Formats: sequence, C-alpha cells, structure tokens
Amino acid sequence: MSDSVDMESRPDGDLIIQPHGVVGPDCAAELRRVLDHAVRRVRPSRLILDLGDVSHLDSINLGTLAAACTICDDQRVAIFLDNSTAAIAGQLTAAGVPRQLLRHTLS
Repeated sequence: MSDSVDMESRPDGDLIIQPHGVVGPDCAAELRRVLDHAVRRVRPSRLILDLGDVSHLDSINLGTLAAACTICDDQRVAIFLDNSTAAIAGQLTAAGVPRQLLRHTLS
C-alpha cells in the first residue's frame, strides 16, 4: 500500500482506513482495492473511513465511497465516514451517502 491510504486495525475490531491529501484518479484503484479487501476479506465489526486528511475528493472516488456504503450494508459491516470537511460531506450526501453515516464533520 502506498502513502496515499493508511489502514489500521484496532483491538476492538474496528478497521480505520485513512486516505490523504487530494484523492484523485491516481489513487482510485488503490482505494477501491483497500475497501474491497476490508469489506469482503477482513469483515471488521466497524469500518471507519477517516477523511480528516482529505483536501479534495474527485468524482471517481466519491462514487467509490458511496458504493462502499451500499456494499457494507449488504455485507452487514457497519461503516462510518469521519472527519470530512463540510464540502466533502455535502458531496457525499449528494452522491447518496446517508447523513447518519457522516460523523464529526469539520467546518
């Protein structure tokens, strides 16, 4: 995995995925691969996407995150998107991510 996406398992069963910086086309395949592995193989009790270090999210990765929410629901994996900026939170809700999955939105 490159420096653009970090993954951390916690003792309580949570898995935290943290993308960094501009999340654009150059990291789309990696983010999709990490999310797929997390949901289908690791199957954590909770999957937390920490977006606190994301400065921009392109439409490809926006769709990937929205799809991850649906896949997690289908696989019965709880998912939360934490620490997004208000702008990114707005993009995510416009893409169909339920507001209740967005926690700790930054101003």
